Amino acid sequence: MEDTLIIPPVIFGHYALFFDLDGTLAEIKPHPDQVALPEEVLGALKQLAALNDGALALISGRSMVELDQLASPYRFPLAGVHGAERRDIDGNTHVFTLPESLILQLQALLETSLVHLPGTELEAKGMAFALHYRQAPEYEEAIMSLASAVVRDHPQLALQPGKCVVEIKPKGINKGEAIAAFMAEAPFHGRTPLFIGDDLTDEYGFDVVNKMNGMSVKVGQGETKAQWRLANVASVWEWVTEVANQQQQQIAHNKGGNQYGSLSRRL
Repeated sequence: MEDTLIIPPVIFGHYALFFDLDGTLAEIKPHPDQVALPEEVLGALKQLAALNDGALALISGRSMVELDQLASPYRFPLAGVHGAERRDIDGNTHVFTLPESLILQLQALLETSLVHLPGTELEAKGMAFALHYRQAPEYEEAIMSLASAVVRDHPQLALQPGKCVVEIKPKGINKGEAIAAFMAEAPFHGRTPLFIGDDLTDEYGFDVVNKMNGMSVKVGQGETKAQWRLANVASVWEWVTEVANQQQQQIAHNKGGNQYGSLSRRL
């Protein structure tokens, strides 16, 4: 896809909105605990959710606990750990689990292995493991080799590379499946999906959204299945805020009139 693409107008009242978090709604930091969402961005997300009957969800590799902390004081529908755990609009949770014995076995193996790769970090998510090497990029090949060996020995697992991280997760779990699950439920069902993401893990979501004739938006450079592109996180913030304000103005000034927004920009 081209690096400079037009974002078409958002149609008021007919979209289901999905957002990745790290690298999309929030700048990537050296450590995940350093990430935060600006108050004005959170407010714009809440406004968009209210204007679209609650059809807005966060889709992330982070756990739902982390997503709730970052989105506080608001509580959105969520898909965490790439969809291995999901919370719908009614607060019902859907969690994919692995046998406890396998989780303990893998955690012990990975912790022992990473001791020999200083600067790398293991993030245990319960049903998945993230091997971070942002602080030690020289170990990328070793991390990939380790993760590949684990998946090769356990065919029920799959590998998911990302930006300076590789995740080991249950096979068949991805952000595209999470979006599809939301789209089968109220209030998302019957709407046109829009998904904004930045990483390889988001390509599954772009693929599903494209097949539903929705809007797929890539943040940053790189090859992608997405149809449109935003330059960076700051551009996402600007876009989210502008669309939220525009939709609010449509309700206030054009109630019962034209429901099409005028946002059409080259980014």
